[in-house]
Amino acid sequence: MNTYQELLKPEIVREVSGLSLMSRVIVDGYLQGLNKSRHLGVGMEFSQYRGYEAGDDLRLLDWKMLARSGRYYIKQSEIESQISVKFILDASASMEHRENAFTKMDFVRILVASISYLAHSQGDDVGLFALNQHQLQAVYPRAVKKDFNRLLHELISIENRGKWPEKSTSFNQIHSHNRKEIVFFITDMHQHQYELQEFAKGLKTDRNEVAVLQIMGAQEMEFQYKGTLTFEDIETGEKVKISAKEAKDQYLKDLEKNIKENEDFFLSNGIDYQLFKMNEPLTETLKLYLKKRIKLA
Repeated sequence: MNTYQELLKPEIVREVSGLSLMSRVIVDGYLQGLNKSRHLGVGMEFSQYRGYEAGDDLRLLDWKMLARSGRYYIKQSEIESQISVKFILDASASMEHRENAFTKMDFVRILVASISYLAHSQGDDVGLFALNQHQLQAVYPRAVKKDFNRLLHELISIENRGKWPEKSTSFNQIHSHNRKEIVFFITDMHQHQYELQEFAKGLKTDRNEVAVLQIMGAQEMEFQYKGTLTFEDIETGEKVKISAKEAKDQYLKDLEKNIKENEDFFLSNGIDYQLFKMNEPLTETLKLYLKKRIKLA
């Protein structure tokens, strides 16, 4: 059987069939780990089951679960447990930052495909919105199985260019104030004012769970550069020439401050925040989805 590391190649990540296979491998490996840890009980499929309560219709009792676990479980109906999961992606030019042949958007493709595969297995609606100053690409939330492939096609076709729109005219097309939903806003937080923070803040309602996932490369996090360098802002074209040795300490201090400010801002507005490096495993994102789903179910 293929492993995640064996499949981690640019040509696989950028094809629908490869991305589909990779998402299954990641999720199946994660679920096997959960089964071994027994955190969810024998044979339990996350929030698809709940314990029997007095007054429940006995026709909904799952007898197979009773035989396997010795406990009474009610299988929840799709209407009772269904949740909408939305991915809003920063499709600005900075998401083309490349390390070891992979761009930030390549990492995002794997991340979104994996959570989407798990969400579809739970019967959840899944939607995708990729946004920059030039266009909005959208797959509106649906739970139909064939829509998973449509979502993968859209993921593959995303073009990263320009900047994040300072004032998004597409906001009403993306956002719903009434639905019970989990919203993942995935970005590198490369902003010129505070447009990304304000956009995420506007997503939060009393009925949803919002998480900002910031994606950064190891070079960005650790400043692994030497000599005299010229850096170019991929979104504005602005260039600056620096000595790596002289700039490193100040860069890392500013980065740490910026990350702390982002985290404080989001948490103070009831929004989860997690930082992911491109070379890190994706299991934490699956844990976050399940945590949010249990909270909303």
